[in-house]
Parts: sequence; structure tokens; C-alpha cells
Amino acid sequence: MRLILDTNVLVSANIQRSYPYFIVDRVFADPNLEICFSAELFTEYVEVLNREKFAKFSDFHSRAQTLLSDIQTFGFQFTTTITLKLIKDEPDNRLLELAEACLADYLVTGNTNDFTISEHKGTKIVSPKEFFEIINK
Repeated sequence: MRLILDTNVLVSANIQRSYPYFIVDRVFADPNLEICFSAELFTEYVEVLNREKFAKFSDFHSRAQTLLSDIQTFGFQFTTTITLKLIKDEPDNRLLELAEACLADYLVTGNTNDFTISEHKGTKIVSPKEFFEIINK
């Protein structure tokens, strides 16, 4: 199963033990789950996870560095070849472009304000809670 994790899922996974945390933990333990990323998305991961405002959370930055390393080591990098303008928040279109490039099964995001669609070309767009329930059936 191929999936894309929105940056907000990684941030949440490093702040508290909730659905995003359990998903990230499971992704690296289950060989049937493949995390997909592009160079653009990885750059966003690095930029956001290194923001100083997250230093107030205990060990956030050290956990973030481990997570970034795990994504590079165990994830699958894809190159996008299209440009979409389907979502109002422009950077979120990069996730849909990646979904098309890697034929993702799921795009997991906590951003329900911008992702008002439930599917894009076969990729289901789900919340962390929904994805957690899917992988634990």
C-alpha cells in the first residue's frame, strides 16, 4: 500500500502520541506500507520540522531528525512531472502531483480545510484517524 503523509501528520506525530504518531510508527514497521515522497515534499518536511517554534516540545527536533532519516532510508522517492492547480493552498497541489506520480493508495492529511475532496485519480484522501482505522481492520 503506497501512501503520502502530509507534513502536518509528521508534525503531529512528533508532538503527541495520537493517530499520526501511531501511523508513522506503523509505516516503518510494516513492509506492506510504502511511504512515498518527492524532492519538493522532502524539502518541505525538512523546513517545517526544523522550525524553532517546535523546540518547546520535548525532544521534538531530535525525533524529527530521526524521522527524516527514516523517510530517506525506507521511503520511496518519486519525481513529479505534472503541475496541478486544484487546491487553493498552492503547496498542497504538490501532494496531489506526487499522488499521481507514485499511484498512491492514500494521502493522509489533517488539513480538512484545504483538502475538501475525498479522492484524486484513485488516491483516497483521508484523515489520520481514518487511515489508522483502515490499517487496523
